Amino acid sequence: MNWPLRIARRYLFARKSTNAINIITGISILGITIGTAALILVLSVFNGFEDLITGLFSNFNPDIKVVPAKGKTFEPDSIQLSEIWKLEGVETVSQTLEEVAFFEYENSQDFGILKGVDQYFNQVTGIDSTVREGRYAFRDDGRDFAVLGVGMRNKLSVNLGKVLSTVSVYMPKQKRVGPLENQFRKKFVYPAGTFVIQQDFDNQYVLVSLDFARSLMSMPNMVSSLEIKIKPGASEHRVQAGVEAIMGPEFLVRNRYQQDEAFLKLMNIEKWMSYAILSLTLLLVAFNMIGALWMIVLEKQKDISILKSMGATDKGVRNIFLSQGLLLCFVGMVLGYLVAVGLYLIHVNLPNGLVSIPQGFVVTAYPISLRSVDFFVIAITVISIGFLASWLPARRAMRVPAIIREE
Repeated sequence: MNWPLRIARRYLFARKSTNAINIITGISILGITIGTAALILVLSVFNGFEDLITGLFSNFNPDIKVVPAKGKTFEPDSIQLSEIWKLEGVETVSQTLEEVAFFEYENSQDFGILKGVDQYFNQVTGIDSTVREGRYAFRDDGRDFAVLGVGMRNKLSVNLGKVLSTVSVYMPKQKRVGPLENQFRKKFVYPAGTFVIQQDFDNQYVLVSLDFARSLMSMPNMVSSLEIKIKPGASEHRVQAGVEAIMGPEFLVRNRYQQDEAFLKLMNIEKWMSYAILSLTLLLVAFNMIGALWMIVLEKQKDISILKSMGATDKGVRNIFLSQGLLLCFVGMVLGYLVAVGLYLIHVNLPNGLVSIPQGFVVTAYPISLRSVDFFVIAITVISIGFLASWLPARRAMRVPAIIREE
């Protein structure tokens, strides 16, 4: 251990002649502890919500989605499909077709999105695990069935107990029709169940079989997208690059983040804005540090003079007080980490956590997720603030002469 750090440690933990210095130093450490713990916990809550929402989206969005660069639908090429199925890392490929439609159930009407899915869709997304009422089924005994988002179920006032009641689905005809002809195609479907994922999906989507959607839209071979599930452990980047090479520039190949890029970017902006605001509070704590270190410099003037008389350089004296400020921040940071981890462990082990969420949400307590990168970023932030706060007192210590004249 070099001598400036050793002396800095002694100055920090030794009892000061003036009690006010001890109080201000203690307040500085307490402020850094609270600020560090708050930063960890706030960022962890944002991480928890991000993981929660990403997990919810994964029950509806695939790992990789292929859509046309122009237009809304395309006819999949059998050779390209075969090559995607054979691609290393690809587990399942599903074909889907979706379009805005008008729905009617008894006396209730509303617009929504009709999405036709094939037999592989539940394997790609796990949508069947989100069904809360009824069952996940689209065809049985020659009848067509639909699985509705809970929001659509509520808007249409669908009663799954009425097994003979049907939902009427209207789709505008693509070709021009005469003034006396019906402008819409109409088909009936029986409600089979409801799913609960996330409000944007629940309030819009009605799932039916791909054949039903194609028949209603009069698009026998068309799809809106190819939805791909990646094998566990496979490289998403490599699979995405492989699919792009197969499909060519006429198609957009999006990974899970790119499918919800705008929403996830907004969450990240909110997360780091919170980080910036809490970092400003740590800057305010730094003023206490400046005061404490400045008073220590004034108290230790004779010690500094003796050190300079013994050959200590201005740089060495400066490093003593820079080290002391960094040690002070390090102690507060470690204590803050311990407080944050302790509160995290208590939160995750309580049935409803330390802070619960009102009923009706998908979880009962605030989700929280600790990430090592957050600890690293906060450590850099706290140490940087400590360095800046120590700089002025350290510069003041450099100006103390080697011999102080007694008056």
